Amino acid sequence: MSRLRRMPPRPRRSYDQFCAAARALDAVGDRWTLLIVRELLVGPRRYTDLHADLPGVSTDVLASRLKDMEQAGLTTRRRLPPPASAYVYELTARGRELLPVLRALAAWGAPGLAERRPTDAVRAHWFALPLLDAVSPEAGLVEVRLEEGEFHVRIGEDGSVSYGDGAAPGEPDARVTLDAGTAVELGRGVLSVAEGVRAGRVAVTGEGALAKALRGG
Repeated sequence: MSRLRRMPPRPRRSYDQFCAAARALDAVGDRWTLLIVRELLVGPRRYTDLHADLPGVSTDVLASRLKDMEQAGLTTRRRLPPPASAYVYELTARGRELLPVLRALAAWGAPGLAERRPTDAVRAHWFALPLLDAVSPEAGLVEVRLEEGEFHVRIGEDGSVSYGDGAAPGEPDARVTLDAGTAVELGRGVLSVAEGVRAGRVAVTGEGALAKALRGG
């Protein structure tokens, strides 16, 4: 963490174009920045957690990106109260506005997941972005279980969607169990949860409206 405190601000880089897309890329166009946003969309994360879930990023680059993101108003850094006494990074309201951007990128990139390369790392919560539409037909809390781990999705009465790493905080309205290959197909839109249930590839437990909607009524 001391690396972040010692690091001087980088000269601000810009495309110097009076264009909304260029301004956006001034803030998030550096390599790793949007993947850091992806990680922080699950909630506050410690530096060590971010580094563990961003395989391939160097400590210097991660520290630099976090500093840039803080200066751009996308993230904040705060200390957790005792007994944790650790620093965490979290998105600001401005940073959370990037959720639909990441969802669009995930939808656009989903066809590229047709084949997993031997060098590809994987984390369960990385499937959250492409699966948000598939698991949110009704308001409620969904826990998604894969062999690689778990994540949860909360759908508000107003249609808002958020997600987090790990098991659901409390009893979910529905639990969805599937494998990574099925998750990829759901994310690509070539398979629905209900079709996966009928094919025996997806298991949905729960008795409320959300679970019934996922099973197709």
